[in-house]
Amino acid sequence: MKIGILGVGYIGKTLARKLGAAGHDVKVANSRGPETIEADVLASGARAVTVAEAVSDVDVVILSIPLNRLPEVAPLMARVPSETVVIDTSNYYPGRDGRIDAIEAGQVESLWVAERLGRPVAKAWNSIGSASFATRGMASGHPGRIALPVAADREAERKVAMALVEDTGFDALDAGTLAESWRQQPGAPCYGTDLTREELPAALAAADAARLPKRRDLSVAVIQERVGDSATNPDSDFGVRLSRVLFM
Repeated sequence: MKIGILGVGYIGKTLARKLGAAGHDVKVANSRGPETIEADVLASGARAVTVAEAVSDVDVVILSIPLNRLPEVAPLMARVPSETVVIDTSNYYPGRDGRIDAIEAGQVESLWVAERLGRPVAKAWNSIGSASFATRGMASGHPGRIALPVAADREAERKVAMALVEDTGFDALDAGTLAESWRQQPGAPCYGTDLTREELPAALAAADAARLPKRRDLSVAVIQERVGDSATNPDSDFGVRLSRVLFM
C-alpha cells in the first residue's frame, strides 16, 4: 500500500521503518521539513517529503502527532479523498496537550479526533509503549506475540488498520467502534501492558472509564519522579511493569 505518515516521534519513526520493511511505499513528513528527518527513519526505504506530499496520492494516512496538534492538520485532511483510510495513534496527556474540556468531561479521545478532522478514523498503535513497539514485534504465529487493539466505525478503516498492525509485528484484535475505544486509552488495563491475543480481550472488558484519568496521571507522576537520576532512570521494561501494577 501507499502510506503517508505525519510525525516522526517515537511511534512515527518506528512505523516508517517497520512498514517500509514490510514492502509498503512509505512517505514520511514532519512540521519542520524533509531535510530534518534523520537517516535512520528512512533506513527501510521510506522517503522524506513535505506534509502536503505525505497525504497526496496515498491509500493510507497515519497521524502520529500529539493529540493537541491534530486540529492543525484538519484543513490539510479536508483535501484528502474520502476513500483514503486515516489511522490515528495519539493519546491525551493533559500535561503535554493542555486541558481539553470535552475529553475531561468524558468524550472518547478518538471521537474528539474524528470530530476535529471531520472524517472517520481508525485507532491503532496507541496502546503500546515506544520501546516495546520498536523491539518486541514478532512473526505471525510466534508464541507470546503482543496483541494490539484496533477500533474503527467502518469496515474499510478496520480492515486496513488491522492488516498494517500485523505487518508491524503484532497481532491485531478488533476492539469495536470508536465509542468503545476508551478501553484502549491511557490508564486502561491494555495500555502499555504488552498482552497477548489470549490476554487482551479480558483486559479490554475490565476497563473502568471513571478510573482511567487518575491511573494515567499516577503513571506519569511516577515516571517523572524517576527520570533524571542515573541510578533510577527507567529502563525500557519499567514502563510495562509500572503499567501492569497501576492499570491491571
